[in-house]
Amino acid sequence: MKQLISVFALFFAAIVCVNAQSKAASGPAMTFESTTIDYGKIEKGSDRVRKFKFTNTGTEPLIIKSAKGSCGCTVPTYPKEPVMPGESSVIEVNYDTNREGMFTKTVTLTTNETADTHTLTIKGEVKTAPTQESVPAGSNGLPKG
Repeated sequence: MKQLISVFALFFAAIVCVNAQSKAASGPAMTFESTTIDYGKIEKGSDRVRKFKFTNTGTEPLIIKSAKGSCGCTVPTYPKEPVMPGESSVIEVNYDTNREGMFTKTVTLTTNETADTHTLTIKGEVKTAPTQESVPAGSNGLPKG
């Protein structure tokens, strides 16, 4: 009798594990190549846009409900149509590179996944654009002599 109860308990545990795995694998699932992009050291006014590539690795269409930057200098653009299972797309983040200094900004995504938010991070340093030395009018820049 104890063996029979042990066999049933083991069988029941196996069914619960298989059922939990199948539930975890269903639904939309947003998988990013990277959730952080480092601009590095860039010149003031240089290329503003970076792209976060993602794939819907789930079994149902993925819907991005919203994307919000942590401040007005960080503006995300995201697909408004559902991303089907197996398809990839991008979220573009436009950072105001006219602001000098170090920066770390985030974009919060809200989706139709079970864990419904993702946070993307951009960081880097905007350097002051080099200034050209002024040459007095009428001077050719050569030493006198």
